[in-house]
Amino acid sequence: MYFYTVPPPIKKKPSIQGKLFADQPLVPKAPVKRRKPVAKKKKGLSLQWKFVIAGLLLILFSPLYYGYVLKLFTSATRWVLDIGEDPNYRTYKSYDIQIPKRYSIHGIDVSYYQGKIDWNKVKAMKEDDVSIRFAFIKATEGISSVDPYFQRNWREAPKAGIICGAYHYFIPKKSGLWQARFFLQTVKFDTGDLPPVIDVEQLSGVSPEKMRMELKDFIQHVEKKTKVKPIIYSGLVFYKDYLKGHFDAYPLWIAHYYKPELNAGANTKWAFWQHSDKARITGINHVVDFNAFRGDSLSFQQLLIK
Repeated sequence: MYFYTVPPPIKKKPSIQGKLFADQPLVPKAPVKRRKPVAKKKKGLSLQWKFVIAGLLLILFSPLYYGYVLKLFTSATRWVLDIGEDPNYRTYKSYDIQIPKRYSIHGIDVSYYQGKIDWNKVKAMKEDDVSIRFAFIKATEGISSVDPYFQRNWREAPKAGIICGAYHYFIPKKSGLWQARFFLQTVKFDTGDLPPVIDVEQLSGVSPEKMRMELKDFIQHVEKKTKVKPIIYSGLVFYKDYLKGHFDAYPLWIAHYYKPELNAGANTKWAFWQHSDKARITGINHVVDFNAFRGDSLSFQQLLIK
């Protein structure tokens, strides 16, 4: 029997490199820096898109664009405010009155009561399709009174482009002939003016027959001298009570306030309607009577003095 002796395991000496690393503390490795991917350059806008954007900017900053937007906003606001109102008799904010819409030619009548008037501002005022195209101006009263602002108004209103007519306040207890002479001495009518107007609205203590006699004298004298039929102005009630059926051949100007229509009768051939006495007009510091002409531009021109 043979016995074998197993040799002891050989102990390896640690290498110098291992010993060096074993004796030193572990140091964390620095993070590896990675390169960021290079961003690709974006392509610029094409020339066509640049033109489109430039065009849009021009439109947005254009006064015409804002004018269109403002007009649209105003129309929408007007529509909301008009809900529940008669579309043919709606409120005009700038004039501060209701105006019958079916008439296209509008005007005012003034006297010393309105004071000094800036007629250029009156002419420039407009809301929607309503503007001042004509004015009746008080000239005289009775046989001796001249309105203190007549000459100025008669001179300045036409300069602003407003068609004018002059009126006389009639006093029935005084001579109609002498009143007519006094009126025509004060007012010099010219081509393109509205016909002369006689304002009769009271009896002044005389009978209706006496009033009509003096009124007839006045009208006949003025018609003879001017070669044009005068316009007769009166309130609706006074006209129906004392004038209707007596002067139907002459143009009528009737006062009847705050109504959508003038109910003067189907056979009454009126030309002007004074429908409000409290209009606010730019350039005038007091309320004003507001009027509408019954007819179109052609019939209005035909009424003027030739």
